Amino acid sequence: MTTHPAFRPLTICILLVAGLSAGSSAAQTRSTRNTQALTEVAPESVGMSAERIARIDQMLQKAVEDQNIPGAVALVARRGKIVYWKAMGTADHQTGTALTRDSIFRIASQSKAITSTAVMMLWEEGRFQLDDPISRYIPEFADPQVLEDFDPADTTFTAVPASREITIRHLLTHTSGLGYGVIDGDERFQKMYAKAGITDLFTTEDISIRESVLKLAKLPLHHNPGEGFTYSEGLDVLGYFIEVIAGVPFDVFLETRIFKPLGMTDTAFYLPVEKADRLVRVQRKGERGWERYPVTFYDPQYPVTGARRFFSGGAGLSSTALDYATFLQMYINGGELRGVRILSRTTIATMMENQVADLWGDNEYGLAFGLVTDAGVTKGGRGSMGTFDWGGYFNTQYFADPEEDIVAVLMKQTQGPLQDQTGWKFRLMVGAAVDD
Repeated sequence: MTTHPAFRPLTICILLVAGLSAGSSAAQTRSTRNTQALTEVAPESVGMSAERIARIDQMLQKAVEDQNIPGAVALVARRGKIVYWKAMGTADHQTGTALTRDSIFRIASQSKAITSTAVMMLWEEGRFQLDDPISRYIPEFADPQVLEDFDPADTTFTAVPASREITIRHLLTHTSGLGYGVIDGDERFQKMYAKAGITDLFTTEDISIRESVLKLAKLPLHHNPGEGFTYSEGLDVLGYFIEVIAGVPFDVFLETRIFKPLGMTDTAFYLPVEKADRLVRVQRKGERGWERYPVTFYDPQYPVTGARRFFSGGAGLSSTALDYATFLQMYINGGELRGVRILSRTTIATMMENQVADLWGDNEYGLAFGLVTDAGVTKGGRGSMGTFDWGGYFNTQYFADPEEDIVAVLMKQTQGPLQDQTGWKFRLMVGAAVDD
């Protein structure tokens, strides 16, 4: 289903008033729990050391001073309380605009966990089973093929029938065999996706997620579904799948079912005019210091310019540190925040189990996040076993540790090679600040 942009505000208004999505029961349910929105407290009140938290401040400030990053916004919360939330450095080095705590960042692949959450909300309503073939809902994916031979001279290829259909679980876990176009590690798929006109990540072009997904359905796979881990556009496919199942545009679903109930007021695919000046510029390290990242295979200004109608479930959202921490806190709380239940804790328990066996080497992946294993705990600095995490293409990172009840978000906005070690240092220092 699609909605003309002129009618989109009316669509959202109707859904919010009614509390319903098309063909659905209550958009979200009230909970017997009633945890509060994130608020700021002294670190000691929730078992964190103020002196050790200060190390994060010093580390990030030094990274800015040494020009390893142009700036950052970092937020740390424990037991639902914020113990650190600061902005430093520039949002746009050319103008000298300073970052603020409510600066808006392109979160790219951090969108995936939000899309996965939307899928699981519909699953809880009994709309489908995780091992259903996606072709049951998007028929164009029937009878998938696996790449056999490829001619780089003219990009022609041959393929053989896949051993099984792609399922919803495969799409959630990057085991479908689909690729990722221009950022794919296999040059053959880069060329095939480019020739087919696949929109890989984000765009200012006038195209819908449906149009791109149906093109994708015609292309061969890296491997048989379920037989490998290949980072892919599966979450884009699921964005369109949500439209099919819910009967509303994907952006409307996220706004009415997740963002508004949780109070995530600054998370969206595209920004209204009044928020455009809060968007952080993507920056890169040039010979004379920080400079704006140029237009390449995408326009970095996609959240505020262009057609504004491509809703990439895998990479399209923008958000703030507070909004994303709020989303993660809902998971730490077992699926509830502010008296609203988004998911059951029983569903989250399933989502936090390894779903990919040993297909991703020593790493584990659930139905929305990467997971820290025993081996990860042994390495140190990554959190307790069961900590979940991911990051984004524009240098954003997050993790959440259910055992320690910690949520941590680090937002930067860069592309290209850097001497940036803030990600691992931030994660280590957050854990080292536990003081109870």
